[in-house]
Amino acid sequence: MSKMNFDPIATFPDGSQLVVSTQHSGNDSFTCELFEANQGVKGNWDLRTVSNHLEASTCLAAQTIAYDYAKRLYPVSSIEMKPPPYLIWVGPGIQTSVSL
Repeated sequence: MSKMNFDPIATFPDGSQLVVSTQHSGNDSFTCELFEANQGVKGNWDLRTVSNHLEASTCLAAQTIAYDYAKRLYPVSSIEMKPPPYLIWVGPGIQTSVSL
């Protein structure tokens, strides 16, 4: 996994975080994955996947599916979970331009 975005949506008592990664999959499809993240050695993150690719036709819909799934997985932490929208990485090779 060379480059990915992740946005923390909950912090657990042990300091680990629940993070969501959102990607545009092409063909008008977006996917989200949930991970438990722990700060590892040398500032790296150790990630453990807690969901499969959660897919929808819009970014917000995929993120809402991931959020609802996270609330079911971690009901005790669900009260403090950050709701969508989250960060999104458009992927490699996709050019974006900004007009100033």
